[in-house]
Amino acid sequence: MTEITPECTVARYLALRLAELGITHLFGVPGNHLGPFLTTLRDEGDIEWVGTPTEGGAGQAADAYARIHGIGAAAVTYSVGAFNLLNACGGAYVEQVPLVAVNASPPYEQWQNYRAVGLLTSHMSPRPESNLDVYRQVTVDAQVISHPGLAAGQIDAALTACLSERRPVYLEVMEDLWDEPCAEPQEPIVRRERPFSARNQSMLENAVNAVLTLIEEHPGPDGRPRPIVWAGEEIDRFRLGGQLTDLAEATGVPFCTTVGAKAVVDEDLPQFHGVYNGGASHPDVREIFRDWATCRIGLGAWSTSKNLGGEQSVGADWVMAANGGVSVGTSYFPDVQLQQLLPALTDALVKTYGSDGLAADYYAEAHAHAEAHSRPGALGARPADLAEHRASLRTGGPRPRHAERLTYDGVFDRINQFLGHESRQEWTVVSDAAFSLIGSMNLSLPAGGFLSQVSWLSIGWSVGAATGAALAPERGRARPMVFVGDGAFQETCQEISTHTRLGLRSVVFVMDNGHLYGIEQMLVHPAYYAERGHADPDSPADGADFYNVLHPWHYDRLAAVFAGSGTPANGVSIAHPAELDDLLARLTDPTDPVNAGPLLVRVRLHRHDYPRAMAYKVPKP
Repeated sequence: MTEITPECTVARYLALRLAELGITHLFGVPGNHLGPFLTTLRDEGDIEWVGTPTEGGAGQAADAYARIHGIGAAAVTYSVGAFNLLNACGGAYVEQVPLVAVNASPPYEQWQNYRAVGLLTSHMSPRPESNLDVYRQVTVDAQVISHPGLAAGQIDAALTACLSERRPVYLEVMEDLWDEPCAEPQEPIVRRERPFSARNQSMLENAVNAVLTLIEEHPGPDGRPRPIVWAGEEIDRFRLGGQLTDLAEATGVPFCTTVGAKAVVDEDLPQFHGVYNGGASHPDVREIFRDWATCRIGLGAWSTSKNLGGEQSVGADWVMAANGGVSVGTSYFPDVQLQQLLPALTDALVKTYGSDGLAADYYAEAHAHAEAHSRPGALGARPADLAEHRASLRTGGPRPRHAERLTYDGVFDRINQFLGHESRQEWTVVSDAAFSLIGSMNLSLPAGGFLSQVSWLSIGWSVGAATGAALAPERGRARPMVFVGDGAFQETCQEISTHTRLGLRSVVFVMDNGHLYGIEQMLVHPAYYAERGHADPDSPADGADFYNVLHPWHYDRLAAVFAGSGTPANGVSIAHPAELDDLLARLTDPTDPVNAGPLLVRVRLHRHDYPRAMAYKVPKP
């Protein structure tokens, strides 16, 4: 029997367990119910408390921290704090991010008073399980800790589930439990993987053989196999980037990634052909992925609307390996785990086609085919090879420095050139939803250099997430570069306060497209964008739906609000290419004051502007 000792309390037990998992920062908003735990956390000294202006921002920071580090945690107070954290926890659940949500509740005594005489105190609800019931919908384990003798087992069970299921868990701890004695930590918390049995081996072999058959049944016109791999989010979540690199280098097979798996491996790999995002893909990438490749092998890719842009991912020429199983054409192989599939598929492809036997530059092949079968001059801007395609992303064509207004595409093309050729710093690009995500998906980045929320798509996520990205040990040397829409920024702008307080040298580009919810306008009334250039963006009669029009802010001036003595923050406003060029030059100068703390950049765009990748939604005028 485990001995309960006065040296260990419930608060100390949880602090020790979180530190054991490698958590270095705990994000949250304090409250009196949480105070005893935070005091113990400081006394232990292993985990730094990061207070944020909002519980939502704490959850976003913990989410991004977990995506990089493997697990994260946020702590709040009962009901009023917990319900604010819920959105971030829901996003982590959907996107398979291991996050520990700690909710400090009123003391046991107060709950007894409520049961006896109906007395409600601060933050309590007449439904005692209200917080628990809600969090059960967005976690893989939810515990209410009301008995110190059971606390250790409940905490261990929840943390084990968090690691094993790679999704959030919930720990609700009554205030007067924190200082109660409990057992010392015993066995370490470890991930519990599903067992790999003889039945699993047989299913794995059948799945691999089915993939080989599909490749053989879908050759190119010359009889050669022409597959393309589509690497997805689970490659990142299961930490399988090394196995993906092994597959690409051993077989030579070209691959794309989803937006959510962008930069899961180095995008300079010769096999990397771009980010495929359905109809919203770069036209060159979409042509290679959909038209030139003759079969598509999804590895860890999720079938979401953002990944597919309305297109299908299941058919006679598709493989989709995700969510614990493999679909090959119309056949399905359950309980085949991705971490077993990748090495088995690598071995089978090398055995069948030889080392590097699937190596190809699909851009060069498609260009040569088009050149041989097209009229002179009909090739247009089709890249001659992969190198030319990559170069085009960093230049964006000729661009005068003066007179021309900035555009979404102009900004991201210029940023791509800056990241690839001008900056010597490490950066983590943190992209928000909507036009910011669509615009940033073709940036060329090293492994680990990109974060985004691609399924839940909570606008404003990126601002809080940048805090977690900067504090994760694996990316501690990298500066966050945030791209966020103006409407999204209005949701979470106060998280810049945390950047300033901690001295994070983030660069936050607020994409101000004439104070308009651009993506919502695109979704409900895309014809608005066909009128580009025919209306005054500041006119109330410009044609935008009234509910998508935002109140205009001077976003750059918020830096002065958040700056303090010894905690600088700066803001600038840019509208022309020359101003962006000048700003990027300043970012390369470590002595320039804009690099002393967070930098807010208001990017002024025309209201009718949108990323070229969204052109498929806009009707032709």
